[in-house]
Amino acid sequence: MSNTTTSVNEHDVITQVIQRYIDGARSGKGEDMKPAFHKDATIFGYVGDDLFAGPIQLLFNWNDENGPATKLKAKVASIDLVDTVATVRLELKNWTGHRFTDLFTLLKIDGEWKIMNKVFHMHPPEA
Repeated sequence: MSNTTTSVNEHDVITQVIQRYIDGARSGKGEDMKPAFHKDATIFGYVGDDLFAGPIQLLFNWNDENGPATKLKAKVASIDLVDTVATVRLELKNWTGHRFTDLFTLLKIDGEWKIMNKVFHMHPPEA
């Protein structure tokens, strides 16, 4: 198998992991997105002036409280892949009225891609 084919296949698998996260956002259920993340994953970003940081369970709890984002639009802006590590930039519009840029780091563990960290930017409301 050529490196190009491997890269394309890995990109597809990584995109599927990110899609699981998106699907969880749309359903409003943290349990739906949880399989995309490593059990020790973390999250960092600002909600207004407040730092939102800690174990990924904070995201799952917020998602449960926030509810379904049925009108969410998501676009994978980039995937950068080097063997067993990857970064993904995801643009999200209308997550229950919010716009986010998410940056993920992923690691391939025992043949499976997992999100290890999410860092996000919550854009200010558009005037």
